Amino acid sequence: MTSSEDGAHQLDTVLLKVASRCNLDCSYCYVYHMGDNAWRDQPKQMSDAVLDAVTRRLADQYALQAAPFSVVLHGGEPLLLGAAKLERFCAKLRDALPHPCGIHVQTNGALLNEPIIDVLVRYDVGISVSIDGPQDVHDRFRVDHRGKGSYAQVRAGIENVTARVDARPLLAGVLAVIDPESDPAEVYAALKALGAPGLDILPRDGNWETLPFGKTAPGTTEYGRWLEGFLDSYLSDPEPPRVRLLDDMLRLVLGGRSIKEGVGTTDYGILVIEPDGTVDKNDTLKVAGAGEDRFGERWSVLTDSFDQILRSPAFANYYRQQRPSAAACQFCPDLAICGGGMVAHRWSEKRAYDNPTIFCADQRHLIAKMRRLVEAALPHAA
Repeated sequence: MTSSEDGAHQLDTVLLKVASRCNLDCSYCYVYHMGDNAWRDQPKQMSDAVLDAVTRRLADQYALQAAPFSVVLHGGEPLLLGAAKLERFCAKLRDALPHPCGIHVQTNGALLNEPIIDVLVRYDVGISVSIDGPQDVHDRFRVDHRGKGSYAQVRAGIENVTARVDARPLLAGVLAVIDPESDPAEVYAALKALGAPGLDILPRDGNWETLPFGKTAPGTTEYGRWLEGFLDSYLSDPEPPRVRLLDDMLRLVLGGRSIKEGVGTTDYGILVIEPDGTVDKNDTLKVAGAGEDRFGERWSVLTDSFDQILRSPAFANYYRQQRPSAAACQFCPDLAICGGGMVAHRWSEKRAYDNPTIFCADQRHLIAKMRRLVEAALPHAA
């Protein structure tokens, strides 16, 4: 639920950009390789003074909305903070946000060493690691600044976590960006072998002006067919991990609700805090163009409360933008499941966000497969 009784929006997720730089140079990264160079103007790391302001604002918002939310340490690469600074940050955040508020880190995994893991264990920080599958798939795009593959370091970081009884429960999952030219069955097997309880998969970013890698035209289904193959592997596995995207979509096909942005028609209150304390929209909007993730009004945790921002007309417009406006979406029988996809993937120069997602054909291909499976499993269902 993201609105209080007086109509004010609530906070669901805060992406805390504690570092603006990264130790890897993944070729598809929307932060560094999609034409928005705002990261160059940010401090390399968030200062303690900015963090102090963030924690005060977060504590105030938690007390005000009386509903838990999640804070995700993000970047760049958040573990570039190092163990000592990470400890200061986690201690302050946990003091401001007791359970049931969640604190998580989204990391490329290469820096998951013992001192870092000690800190994450001490403050009960969930860990999600980006890894794209087997080594040949991962190393094709997820390279360091010398162009060398990062698989070995990332795999070692994950194993450092899973080898520890106290740390293993913190590994929430692994996140893979889809290479539609890879074998989905091989990717599924490689991700499952890592031992994480959950997997998530994301399409490569793109829009109507810049097609996603591997997609030859808006109406083709390269990603839909890849996801169909991944679904087949998942459903044939007698002991599968969770797969967030597929679980959400299958739940929606059965009439349930999604639990994360990107599918379904549940809306979420998401804000990004930059290293200098600036408050921005979801940073995936960089995919649509430089500056698309910025509010017209420049807010900062140093001067503005979250409540002030969440009550503003600018935030209300941003929040409503999650629902697709294109006429084709409004009359689509699959809207309740796909939800119009990610906002950034709807962009075109001519119509701005008033388009279906560039992955519309892919989504509908996968949804049709899921409907057939459900109908075959529940032949007497209404």
